[in-house]
Amino acid sequence: MLLVGAIAGWLAGQIVKGYGFGLVGNIVVGIVGAFVAGLILPRIGFGMGGGVLAAIIHATIGAVILLFLLRLVKQA
Repeated sequence: MLLVGAIAGWLAGQIVKGYGFGLVGNIVVGIVGAFVAGLILPRIGFGMGGGVLAAIIHATIGAVILLFLLRLVKQA
């Protein structure tokens, strides 16, 4: 899960250009996003099956959402 989160954090940093916490910070956000996405996405019915690629996609979605939320909190 840590490796998937690290990849997802890097991808989320690439998707959300102009905002982030640097490479290490985005990796941490990716790991937390992977955990959050693992809890939330299956409960709302968003499932893509198993496998590493599906895990990376789920974690990236969670990390992007987390980056947007952190941006909103930081601007407030």
